[in-house]
Amino acid sequence: MAGIVVKPRSRIFHGHDWVYSSEVHKMFGKPEPGDVISIKDFKDRKLGTAIYNPESQIIARRFSRRTQKLDTDFFIRRLERALSLRETMAFDDPVYRLTWSESDGLPGVIIDRYGDHFVLQTLTLAMDQRKELIAEALVKIFSPASIIERNDSPIRKAEGLEIEKGLLYGEAPGRFQVTVKGINFAVNPLDGHKTGLYLDQFDNYQAVADLAKGRRVLDCFCNEAGFALHCARNEAQSVQAIDSSEPALDCARENADSNQVEIEFTNANVFDFLKESEAETPPYDLIILDPPSFTRNRKSVKDALRGYKEIHLRALKLLSKDGILATFCCSHHVNRKMFLDTICDSAVDAKATLRLLSSHSQRQDHPIVPTIPESEYLKGFIFQKMATW
Repeated sequence: MAGIVVKPRSRIFHGHDWVYSSEVHKMFGKPEPGDVISIKDFKDRKLGTAIYNPESQIIARRFSRRTQKLDTDFFIRRLERALSLRETMAFDDPVYRLTWSESDGLPGVIIDRYGDHFVLQTLTLAMDQRKELIAEALVKIFSPASIIERNDSPIRKAEGLEIEKGLLYGEAPGRFQVTVKGINFAVNPLDGHKTGLYLDQFDNYQAVADLAKGRRVLDCFCNEAGFALHCARNEAQSVQAIDSSEPALDCARENADSNQVEIEFTNANVFDFLKESEAETPPYDLIILDPPSFTRNRKSVKDALRGYKEIHLRALKLLSKDGILATFCCSHHVNRKMFLDTICDSAVDAKATLRLLSSHSQRQDHPIVPTIPESEYLKGFIFQKMATW
């Protein structure tokens, strides 16, 4: 098997599974893009088996510490292992992330399950070359009604892959409805946002809704209204949801009607709305900030932090005495400390003191490997604005 020898002190010696091109000491054999290769240390000791892409900055991604080949049997074993883990999580409804990339030993493979329908993303070259094998393994284990390919993520460009989406198996379902913890959601896996729903936030929806009873709620960047729906169901006094995407709001309105809850929807840029509301809007008792990622790379982190600071500063000015701020960041380039420091800076500028009520992360079907920091991306905090005394 062809492969690479990695330099001393490379991240793979600290538990990571990635090898950057700058960490390669030398190559042996003549691997082709997408091949399975061997990784060795500088003393010729084998470190495992990886997928190879010379076009990517991440030249190799380890998927096993033993010698493995990527065939249908391999994918069946990995998918069955992933399913076994999700079964221990005791989800009430078969709506969850089945595989989360390196966290399930499948670098670049994301599979979301919506009952009998599965949505597949292959974000690495080697896995994209074998997506038919992955689909075959899914069919053998689950006998699904459909497998949708949603490979329209810009992440694929770093691997030299084209943007594409379509049907891999079965019949395209169109828009259909799923129920999670008693709340109905419309899902359009082929043409909707992401793979259909933000599955990583479902535990956080309920955590925030537990504080919503009797409060005036503002849900910013609501998308398909996950937070707003849960707050309305939990007897919030009023719920207003804002998003700049009219298609997302159309789906959110459908969700509100399906769940028979009253939500006021506003199509607006959240930054502009918060700024324009300072002088005229009565304060809200619970404000939720769940924006899309403000940064796709390290180079734009400073700009992202300025954006996070602005929305927190303006939200705090609209928050009532003893009001609740629930805020989330989904970029792994902005770590938990950076995000928290930015919120604290905003509070200082707003002349507000915040009491931390709870910290949050992604749902457990998006498992985290501590030695692979990229596997943890979602972080969130719930604060109470302390009244001045």
